Amino acid sequence: MPSPKYTRENVDEVVVYDGFENFACALKRGKGVLFLTAHLGGWELSAFVHSLHGYPLHVVMRPLDNPYLDRLVRRYRTMHGNTMVEKDDFVRGLLAAVKAGETVGILMDTNMTPPQGVFVDFFGVPACTASGLARIALRTDAAVVPGFTIWDSTLGKYRLRFDPAVPLIRSGDDDADAVANTARFTSIIEGYVRQYPEQWLWVHRRWKTRPEGELPFY
Repeated sequence: MPSPKYTRENVDEVVVYDGFENFACALKRGKGVLFLTAHLGGWELSAFVHSLHGYPLHVVMRPLDNPYLDRLVRRYRTMHGNTMVEKDDFVRGLLAAVKAGETVGILMDTNMTPPQGVFVDFFGVPACTASGLARIALRTDAAVVPGFTIWDSTLGKYRLRFDPAVPLIRSGDDDADAVANTARFTSIIEGYVRQYPEQWLWVHRRWKTRPEGELPFY
């Protein structure tokens, strides 16, 4: 969990940028940036550190079940200008944000249910995955930038890594393109998990929702 003791001057002791130019290039387009990320490494530090450096973003989240803990977590997450967007009503808020040229972060490795989720392969197994990021990107032409905060044992600190913006698939069929791009985004997450398996929150029941007719995994 982010700590109030960190400032722009000392946060590099814990997290350093890697590939910042990829974010800067995407932001310069002026059409908004959608961070593609997952529960990998120090994900809670991602938005905190980025906002500390002067780049606040909107983060999609589900309220925690414990109201006291939820209030504490929200206070830390919004300490430097970040805004929390409720998961149940995120599309409207995110559309407004990217149309204003702002930045949004979405954790895309959680189980969903139709119609918000579509089935795409994750480690070779169909996983019901949020298609909202793809639909917003296709509608607004916002840049989709993979961003992951990975523990680097050599450095002894985290690297907040930004990759180049992901080219979108555009065939003219909105629904098919939403699925195809969701599959592409999920493949990127899978690549990071394969590279850093020990840093992924694997205890989440990622394959809980099954295609019609399939038996449950859990």
